[in-house]
Amino acid sequence: MKVVQVSQSYHPRPGGVTEHVDHITRELRRRGHDVTVITSSFGAQCPPEPGVVRVGRNVLIPINGAWVNTTIGWNLSRQLSQLLSSLKPDIIHTHCPLAPTLPLMALKSAPRTSRVIGTFHAAAERSAGYQVFRNLLARLAERLDTRIAVSEAARSLASSYFPGDYLVVPNGVDCERFSPRHSPLHQYEDGAFNVLFVGRMDKRKGLKHLFRAVTLASRNTSRQLRLIVVGDDGLRRHLLPSLPPTVDLVFTGVVDRNLLPRYFATGDVFCSPAIDRESFGIVLLEAMASGVPVVATAIPGYLTILRDDYNSLVVPPADEVSLSRAILRLMEDDPLRWKLTNNALKFSRAYHWQRVVDQLEAVYRRQQAEWDWRADQPRAVHGTVKAGAQKV
Repeated sequence: MKVVQVSQSYHPRPGGVTEHVDHITRELRRRGHDVTVITSSFGAQCPPEPGVVRVGRNVLIPINGAWVNTTIGWNLSRQLSQLLSSLKPDIIHTHCPLAPTLPLMALKSAPRTSRVIGTFHAAAERSAGYQVFRNLLARLAERLDTRIAVSEAARSLASSYFPGDYLVVPNGVDCERFSPRHSPLHQYEDGAFNVLFVGRMDKRKGLKHLFRAVTLASRNTSRQLRLIVVGDDGLRRHLLPSLPPTVDLVFTGVVDRNLLPRYFATGDVFCSPAIDRESFGIVLLEAMASGVPVVATAIPGYLTILRDDYNSLVVPPADEVSLSRAILRLMEDDPLRWKLTNNALKFSRAYHWQRVVDQLEAVYRRQQAEWDWRADQPRAVHGTVKAGAQKV
């Protein structure tokens, strides 16, 4: 089957959509499918890669407490239309399908012979963009043959503006890449309790609340605390609250993907203090599969996979006191750490990317089979048939 994945989020830009597109592409190719990724150019950071076509260039636009990938450039629509016409894909799978620019252009440029599938990755209580452009987007959404959401939270947002049938096909985790077999980084094996954060410094990620929670925790323990922040690095780090000098703070910036599993192995606890607009949380599954206890917030997207006191400790968003208490609880309670870790390891295996792609592949095949069935049907004869030509 010939498949095109259209996504503005892709390597080298980290993020949940990037991981989703990367992993389903790898797994589909492993199964023998011909998969092309159409995405943005990120400048000199993007060496040529087989099966990846880059158009325009990527810019980051601040929307709803996050920096959103957007593609700009001259004649993007024409370039995309020519690409899709030359590739002649059976399936066009566009991610965040109603987001400007590439995903929306894919709906307009898709050849009529291709089936179009859209995966909705965003979650929120409301969307100003959906509200303002609702009528236009609803017409474009009619080109989608199948609508997929990565969680109930993502389905709820999309369906509230664009009613219809949505399949829920979740994100996944690479249980070979992320596993307890990795060894910790030696420079952090000094007896300190390592609190790990992995992600961007977007406002919605709630990193400032983790900084304050670690400060509170440090006042209630004699043990050395270390906060390790893995992800983008830049001016935004200077806007975060100060930590007391007794806490060791490490900013790594974006790390090599092959080194990331060792950072998970280094954490004594993984914390994700997001305050809203997370549709799923791939990073939570990565922590669970790595065998590190998880503390995260009770936002709708995260509650897709969090089970309080079973595979994680769940705290209210923006509640720094509860977050600090959860960190201290895991620091002091080894049986609890063991229970959460073991339950999370078993839980994460249900989200292996192979199982996710099983579901996607079934959708692709169903769409292709339906299209083939329609193509085999006799064409309707319009008008009347002369009496002399009728069979008796």
